[in-house]
Amino acid sequence: MSGRFLLSVPLLAAGLVLTSCTSLPRAGADDAAIEAGAAVTVSAKDHKVGIDYALVDVNETTLAYLGKAESASLLGGFGGGRGGPPELPLGIGDVVQVAIFESQSGGLFIPADAGSRPGNFITLPEQTVDRGGTISVPYAGRVRADGRSVEAVQRDIEDTLASRAIEPQVLITTVRSRSTQVAVLGDVRSPSKIELSPAGERILDVISQAGGLSSPGIETYVSLQRRGKTATVLYDHLANTPAENIYVAPGDTILVNRERRTYLAFGAAGLNGRFDFEESDLSLGEALGKAGGLLDGRADPKQVVLYRVVPKELLNKLGVHTDKFPKNEVPVIFRANLRDPAGLFAAQQFAMHDKDIIYVSNSDSVELLKFLNIVNSVTSTAAGVSSDVVETRDAIRAM
Repeated sequence: MSGRFLLSVPLLAAGLVLTSCTSLPRAGADDAAIEAGAAVTVSAKDHKVGIDYALVDVNETTLAYLGKAESASLLGGFGGGRGGPPELPLGIGDVVQVAIFESQSGGLFIPADAGSRPGNFITLPEQTVDRGGTISVPYAGRVRADGRSVEAVQRDIEDTLASRAIEPQVLITTVRSRSTQVAVLGDVRSPSKIELSPAGERILDVISQAGGLSSPGIETYVSLQRRGKTATVLYDHLANTPAENIYVAPGDTILVNRERRTYLAFGAAGLNGRFDFEESDLSLGEALGKAGGLLDGRADPKQVVLYRVVPKELLNKLGVHTDKFPKNEVPVIFRANLRDPAGLFAAQQFAMHDKDIIYVSNSDSVELLKFLNIVNSVTSTAAGVSSDVVETRDAIRAM
C-alpha cells in the first residue's frame, strides 16, 4: 500500500502544479479568468483576427519596387510646375481704387473750368468688392469684378462710359487683395496668411515668407489643400525636387506638419519597442541593427518579417493577385531570409516606411527547449515532493 502511494505522489504533484495555476503569483487576472468573468463575449473561431493578408518574400524582384522609399507628389496631384504663374483675378473682399481719365476738360468728370490742374482725371474713393462680386462706378452703375482680371473690368467701365465721357480711360489699382491670399499653418515660425503677387509664388516661397520650418526637414511633411483636394509630400523631397515646388493659387492652404517617423520591433530582436528614424532614412538592415540585431540564441534568421499596408497597384506590379482584397490598401507581410548570405544584401536595400512593424520569430529549437523546460520543472517538483514524503516517513518511524 505504501509503495503504491509513493509511486502515485509524483503524478499527484505534477497534476497539482499544472492545475493549481491560480495559486501561483501573477501580475493580474489570467485569460481564463477574464473570459469566464465577461458578461458578453464576442469572439471568432479559434480567436482568429480575420484580416486577410499577402505574404511576399524579399528578393531581387521586390527590391525593384521597394528598394527605395517612395515619395508622394504634388506635381502629379495638382500640376502647376511648368508654365507661368496663375492669374490673379479680382475677388470678393479685395479693396480697389478706380481712376477715370478724360482726354480734355469739359467732359463728364472734368469741368470746363478745371484750369491748370495736373491731369484730366478723377480718383474715386477706395471700395471693396462686395459679396455680390461688384464695384460701383458713377454713371456706369454696378460693374461685375469677382473672378475677372483688372484689364477686363477696366474695358467694361470704359465701354459703358464711352457715350458720355470724352475718350474715357480707366485705371484700377488693387490696394489690398484678400482673395489672393494663401494660408501657411503648422510647424513654421510665423503661421500667417500671405498675399500673392502677379509674379507668382511657389510653395517654398510662401513657407519662407512664413519664417521657414520650425522642425527638422526629414521629419516634416507639406500638405497642399486646394478646392477640396489634398496632396502631401516630404519636405526634403520637395526641397530637392524642383518640379515638386509648384505655384500656389489663391485660396490654397499649406499645412506644414512634423511627424516623428517610427517603427516597432518585436520578438527575438536584441531590443523590443518603438524606434525613431531620427534624421535619416533607414533600410531593413539598419532598422534591425538599431533594434539590437537578432538574438543568436533565439532568433530564426529565415523568419524575419515586416508588416506593412501596401497599395494594390504596387502589389499588381509585383505579380501578386489582389482579387481577394476589396480595399485599395492591402495588408502585406514581407519575409526576409537572412540565413541566405544574399538576404543581408537585400535587407540593406529594402527601404523602411513610417509605422512599419518588424517581428523576428523564434527558432523551432527554442520552442522545443521551452517545452522541455516545463517538463523538467514539473518532474523536478514531483521528485521534490516524493523526497519530502520519504523523509517525513523515516522521521515518524524514528520516533
